[in-house]
Amino acid sequence: MKHVEPDIAALSTAQSLLLDPWGLTENDLARAMGEIFTHQIDYADLYFQYSRAETWGLEEGIVKAGSFSIQQGVGVRALSGEKTAFAYSDALSPEALMSSARTVRAIGSHGVGERKIQHRGSATPTQLYPALDPVTTLSAPDKVALLEQVEKMARAADPAIVQVMAGLASEYDVVLVAGSDGRLAADIRPLVRLSLTVIAERDGRREMGRAGGGGRSGLDYFNKSILEQYVRQATHEALTNLEARPAPAGEMTVVLGSGWPGVLLHEAVGHGLEGDFNRRGSSVFSGRVGERVAAPGVTVIDDGTLAGRRGSLNIDDEGNPTQRNVLIEDGILKGYMQDHLNAGLMGHDVTGNGRRESFAHCPMPRMTNTYMLAGNTPAEEIISSVDKGLYAVNFGGGQVDITSGKFVFSASEAYMIENGRISYPVKGATLIGNGPDAMNRISMIGDDLQLDSGVGICGKDGQSVPVGVGMPTLRMDGLTVGGTA
Repeated sequence: MKHVEPDIAALSTAQSLLLDPWGLTENDLARAMGEIFTHQIDYADLYFQYSRAETWGLEEGIVKAGSFSIQQGVGVRALSGEKTAFAYSDALSPEALMSSARTVRAIGSHGVGERKIQHRGSATPTQLYPALDPVTTLSAPDKVALLEQVEKMARAADPAIVQVMAGLASEYDVVLVAGSDGRLAADIRPLVRLSLTVIAERDGRREMGRAGGGGRSGLDYFNKSILEQYVRQATHEALTNLEARPAPAGEMTVVLGSGWPGVLLHEAVGHGLEGDFNRRGSSVFSGRVGERVAAPGVTVIDDGTLAGRRGSLNIDDEGNPTQRNVLIEDGILKGYMQDHLNAGLMGHDVTGNGRRESFAHCPMPRMTNTYMLAGNTPAEEIISSVDKGLYAVNFGGGQVDITSGKFVFSASEAYMIENGRISYPVKGATLIGNGPDAMNRISMIGDDLQLDSGVGICGKDGQSVPVGVGMPTLRMDGLTVGGTA
């Protein structure tokens, strides 16, 4: 069998989907780039995308919702200093490409810039996931059967479960990036997700539990063991909240559970370490590289190279291979996440964090998989160290102000800790704080780092992208808790 390098295979697939059917060639890409550079431009790129997505939704044992969509197009961008010009078209043709090129070149001053021609030569990315179309990995009857299976498992878990809703989503994404620095890179990106929501009722009281996950694979990822895990988590949360008491309010010690609670790290710290906010000086972390921004032992990573993870990419949306970036090391700020524009203006290297929602959007610095490294303290020891406090196991919604670092997060599953033991569940607990301040309140770090199950979606400036989060169990002292008691 002939071995084909992953990037060459991806380029061939991208060309067959995005160029060949429309009569486009690499010469057309070169001509479009040449058209842009008839003006003084610093950098330009072309981003071609073909995306096919499918969703199924089951409720009350019946598939009540479903959708299938195909989109394709090209985004054309030119940079000149701090200025960005962007145009996109869902028509793929030499004429549409040249029209977009003429539109974005207007950002530069008249006069011929350095004429750039694409060639193969960007760094070979690691192959982090299979180059397959997950939409086709199960037949339509098998997808319905999968949802029916998880619904039956959830209803059988406990008599109190009165309603079950399940959703299945799969997406096949093929991108081709041509840059004026000579890169020509492509990626084939599968993505699947299963979501489960259950409602439990007892003595007239109703509570909800959620679970789910996925990653960059086919739909065969959702085997019986994975489904059982989702059912246990969703039903446990719903049944626990049936017994929950109103949460107290005030300043107290908070223990955060491992895994999905890393969403607090993502929001309260991660966004503030994205390059655009720091270039503009609008982040609470601006100009603080080399300074202590967290307690000793706190190391925060953004890593787009984790195999199969929801937030991982072989290349970012500017054609750069993703990286493992150390943002905070032992409490000291080491750097920011960068795309091409902000890295150039700040005099930094790109970090593989240039991301966009689709060809119709401009790239910007975004997180991939963001997590905190483990310490060496068992989770049980952390809990036993607390006389009275809150143990937050799971989170729902939250928000953060980048400039001030202030955040608010609501816990969807939480417990009181009394005399070093988990005592009773509480409902309505809200964590309130400031990102850098909260990071300096970490006094114990668990040895149980976990990543989330693959459910993260990050929104920024109107764009949504899939991400991952994670953390070990943490003890944070003197955090403000808003409650309902």
